[in-house]
Amino acid sequence: MNIFQKRKKRTRQVMLILTLLTCATVLYGLNTGSLKIAPINVLLTFLGQGTEIEEMVLFEYRLPRIIITILAGAGLGVAGAIFQGITRNPLADPGILGIHAGAGAGLMIYMTYFTTINTIPALAIPLFTFAGGIIAASLIMFFSYERQKGVLPTRLLLVGIAIAAGFNALTLYLSLQLDEKTYSFAASWLLGNVWGRDWIHVYALLPWICILLPLAFMKSKTLNSFSLGDSISTSIGTKVQSERIKLLFLAVALSCASVAMTGGIGFIGLVAPHIARRLVGPAHEHLLPISAFVGIVILVLSDTLARSIFEPSVIPAGVIVSAVGAPYFLYILFKSKK
Repeated sequence: MNIFQKRKKRTRQVMLILTLLTCATVLYGLNTGSLKIAPINVLLTFLGQGTEIEEMVLFEYRLPRIIITILAGAGLGVAGAIFQGITRNPLADPGILGIHAGAGAGLMIYMTYFTTINTIPALAIPLFTFAGGIIAASLIMFFSYERQKGVLPTRLLLVGIAIAAGFNALTLYLSLQLDEKTYSFAASWLLGNVWGRDWIHVYALLPWICILLPLAFMKSKTLNSFSLGDSISTSIGTKVQSERIKLLFLAVALSCASVAMTGGIGFIGLVAPHIARRLVGPAHEHLLPISAFVGIVILVLSDTLARSIFEPSVIPAGVIVSAVGAPYFLYILFKSKK
């Protein structure tokens, strides 16, 4: 058995383990809340044998939220892997690069000048966050570009931090224009509180993830070529600059659509690819799907713990993710200096 077959076999094994872990986490999440529902009763309810109250709690409140975290976790995990691939920077992450700051500004513009967040117009929320993320990404690309060398991956991180500061200032200014109720939601979003809890929010996020994830997986060979360096990538036929821009927009769309329904959750795009790389290696045909599964496990588990640790009070899932992600970021930073 050669190395490629071994990696493929290991990827299948890891994917099976992560799938089982996800199922266990989802089952625990469906049982978590003010109304406890035993795992066996959860299964019976899905088979149509639960009580009316159990059906209402599961299908109208808990299940949509868990589906949102599954979709968003996959989107953030893959987006982070793409950002790290195109920049060749292990510290790259949609939040650290400033993409989430742009998405937050887009959402704030929507809440300031447009309609309610709980009705059909909620379908437009990912469009506004995507627009904000694209503007942020475009500015980052512009200021990271040199005529002779193209986009410099090493400059993206520093420029992203500066762009994020500007968008955060805009977000703060716009938040001061909001009424008390909407401001409370905005502050909750910025902390990374999963707010997409209705089926309308699932319908808003589902097409973005279902369309963009397969497109990302199809670009795995292109991402593999980036790891060789721009000059070698060009010599083997990769259109480096155009492909980098396409992948950048793809990653921006995935991350912005995801945070539109889960709040400004950071570090998943940083941590998930690193864990996936340790599990299955650097080849993106294996790395991308495993990053998606790791992102799912992290976000579903974080949201479940956020709802259960201080029950009946609820803390934002972003706090749990940051509690793990921030130390991991520092660990990677110090490790890269050695």
